[in-house]
Amino acid sequence: MKKVIDTIRSQWPLSDQTVRELESVVVPCRFPKRYRLICKGEYNRYAYFIEQGMTRSYWVVDGEEVTTSFSVEGGIVFSMDELYYGRPSEEEVETLEEVEAYRIPLAELTRLWETNLELCNWGRIAHQNEYRRLHRSHQERLALPARERYEAFRRQFPDVCRRANLSYIASYLGITLSTLSRLRAGEGR
Repeated sequence: MKKVIDTIRSQWPLSDQTVRELESVVVPCRFPKRYRLICKGEYNRYAYFIEQGMTRSYWVVDGEEVTTSFSVEGGIVFSMDELYYGRPSEEEVETLEEVEAYRIPLAELTRLWETNLELCNWGRIAHQNEYRRLHRSHQERLALPARERYEAFRRQFPDVCRRANLSYIASYLGITLSTLSRLRAGEGR
């Protein structure tokens, strides 16, 4: 769980005791590429700490997949609908690569947030960061031309830029694949 713990500790200090408490309630698991971790309309009951690999979250809108986020090593993936509202997920999460993860029941994650101040504060910081990412993404889609959106994405998510399918990146940016291809072709100039 090294990458996960390192990422959490980069956001909020965790004592060794808290690390042991977290490690005692997670289960290691592996998923193949293109596996659906979270399915729309279903209860999943787990969150996944990503140790190795990458996932993407998306909605299906008018039959088209719209990528909403990516998660890489050190990230956590779960259904917000289920965790916060007790409802089945409204979005899908799939693996884009083989994924090594640590699974934790949502009820256990909630218990840790309620009883462990270090993990509670990390959860707050993680949510703050995600809210900021969402806010920035919405602002960029509304205010920036495609090239500037792509450049901002490259700066913010260099790993995703190198590893994800271009159609998923284009979807996230709200541009067509052909537009993204033209932008990337112009990078070397």
